[in-house]
Amino acid sequence: MEQLKFIILPLIIGYLLDLILGDPRKLPHPIVGFGNTISFFTKLLNLGKSRLLKGSLMTLLLAGGVFFLFYFMEVFLMEISEIALISFTSIFVFYGLANKSLLQEGIEVFDHLNNKGLEAGRKRLSWIVGRDTSELSEKEIRLAVFETLSENLSDGVVAPLFYYAIGGVPGMMCYKMINTMDSMIGYKNEKYILFGRFAARLDDVANFIPSRITALLMALVSCSYKSLRYIFKYGKAHTSPNAGYPEAALAGILDCQFGGPHNYGGKLVHKPFIGENNRQIEDSEIKRIIYINHAVCFLSIVIIIACFFPYAILL
Repeated sequence: MEQLKFIILPLIIGYLLDLILGDPRKLPHPIVGFGNTISFFTKLLNLGKSRLLKGSLMTLLLAGGVFFLFYFMEVFLMEISEIALISFTSIFVFYGLANKSLLQEGIEVFDHLNNKGLEAGRKRLSWIVGRDTSELSEKEIRLAVFETLSENLSDGVVAPLFYYAIGGVPGMMCYKMINTMDSMIGYKNEKYILFGRFAARLDDVANFIPSRITALLMALVSCSYKSLRYIFKYGKAHTSPNAGYPEAALAGILDCQFGGPHNYGGKLVHKPFIGENNRQIEDSEIKRIIYINHAVCFLSIVIIIACFFPYAILL
């Protein structure tokens, strides 16, 4: 029954907290702490010679340090009381999930676009994407939101849950540190091409399985054969080894087309097209994305519980 108490119960509590609260912006968040730590060591180490080596060592030390920090915190709390450990685990499952907050970001872009105009929509979109949004059309803004939400469904929901199932909160937080490092230093520009290379590769490895699970779950909850076909047809088309799979799944579900040329930091980047139907996107389609994200998150929780529950009963 210990697995029921220490794995399944905190998972359910953390999921419900995320479903109800999202990420309250006024509360302290561990990912902010991760970001500040990465920024500190990046300023200290990303200069001079041996940047690849220094970046690799920083990545390993921060990822490993987070894992062992949370592992020993759980050991310590177990000595205090079971309630303390369950509470701690539940809170960090809540912090590790980002489903509601990701959806809220996408909804706010749509709201700004519809109620405040094109320029407001472009500006609000720039909060959640790395590309230049200053010249995007309404259609391109909506497509960018959908691309981002599909990709982040893997990074912000399925992958953290995957690593929770494997390694508990230490595994989940270790993944979040890796993913945060990739988002901060995993760029192919002069500043980070060497220093952030190992972090970017490690993030690719960490997301390899979760991204493909995400795509399959998206096709499943949508009952979409075209989505399944697009996963195998377009999943490898993306420049990222992982992002193309959930994007391809969503392109099949919506029968639309992602990709094409985008402006990143003043440089035009030609991304392969994912999907075939270059159609207009309606405002109401955000509701379908909301359903898909919630359904995939819920199904992921159910699968983890189904995997652990028989052992919890037997033991």
